[in-house]
Amino acid sequence: MDFKITDEQELLLESLEEWIEGCGFDQRYFDEHWEQAQFPAEYYKALFDSPFGKVGLPEQYGGTELDFLTMVLLDEKFAELGRPSLTTTMLNIEDIMMFGSEEQKKAISDKVDEGRLPFALGFTEPQAGSDSNAYACTATRKDGKVYINGHKSFITNASDTDLMLTMTRDFSVEPALNAMSLWMVPLNAPGVKIEPMHKIGQRMLSMCEVYLDNVEIEEKDLVGEEGKGFFMLMKNFEIERVLIAATALGGAKRAYNEAVNYANERIQFGKPIGQFQLIQRMIVEMTAKIKACEAFLYATAWKYDQGESLRIDSALVKYLVTRLANEIADDCVQIMGGIGYTEDSISSKVWRDLRTARIGGGTDEILIHAASRPILKEFAKKNH
Repeated sequence: MDFKITDEQELLLESLEEWIEGCGFDQRYFDEHWEQAQFPAEYYKALFDSPFGKVGLPEQYGGTELDFLTMVLLDEKFAELGRPSLTTTMLNIEDIMMFGSEEQKKAISDKVDEGRLPFALGFTEPQAGSDSNAYACTATRKDGKVYINGHKSFITNASDTDLMLTMTRDFSVEPALNAMSLWMVPLNAPGVKIEPMHKIGQRMLSMCEVYLDNVEIEEKDLVGEEGKGFFMLMKNFEIERVLIAATALGGAKRAYNEAVNYANERIQFGKPIGQFQLIQRMIVEMTAKIKACEAFLYATAWKYDQGESLRIDSALVKYLVTRLANEIADDCVQIMGGIGYTEDSISSKVWRDLRTARIGGGTDEILIHAASRPILKEFAKKNH
């Protein structure tokens, strides 16, 4: 296992830094959008139009195919540079490319070409977060049409796109996992009501309540095979967890860079605070945590590229990296002191943005549940 960054990967990361530096969107642009909780639409359009706009998509759809480790490195670098990436969005689109109809594939590809967010993911409901058996949104057929009814919660980007990939349940089918289907629902259709929620972090991306009241769609809006929605969703779920870990690590590095520089510059009692052992201990522990996260994260991505299952490792790496990243961000705020608690510091924004990494894509508690079962089962097999 050689995790040394290749010359090609190094060149790609350097190219990303150069593009970010020259794309015309400075830190002030992002600070203003973060403070005002506005979606950076101009930046995303430029990013879609850039060489990094379709990373991970097959070439036949105008994308750039990359191995998973390289995608992880890119996602991490975007976060370290303080810029939103498109990697998770591209993976969501890949579901459409794998399971969608030709009409759906073309429609989504055209939206990407136009620099628009393709769709939001409409899965979570007030009573159904981690509990997939509690989905209550329905799709009912009548007079050749399909009518969607339900309430989706915590839906990212719902107010910034015009489509939502929506999970529904057929209550006449058991078990529940075989009763889930995916539909592409237009968010500008009659019967759709969107209410933005107010978050403490990740403020450039909206999070919304979405109410669906007899929203009329067509049979052609079914994505993939009816009753297979849950299994289609799970296909990229493991990958998403690794990418969340990559973004969290990049964010932690961004705060770390600021805090270590500050420790060298901030003078107290006649010398830089970095010369005090308590600050040195924090810096050493943060450095060790970053190196541990890198090793586990890159090894997990490498395993995927070798065709190995990530069923356990994706849960473990997200659990470990996101928790350590939050610890690092908290220590960075502590090193920065009073200035670290203001919105003028990078560390304070990272501190708030990172907290959701331990919730989305599987909470810490669900990850423990998901990883512990196969671990215990594996040991039980060995002892029989």
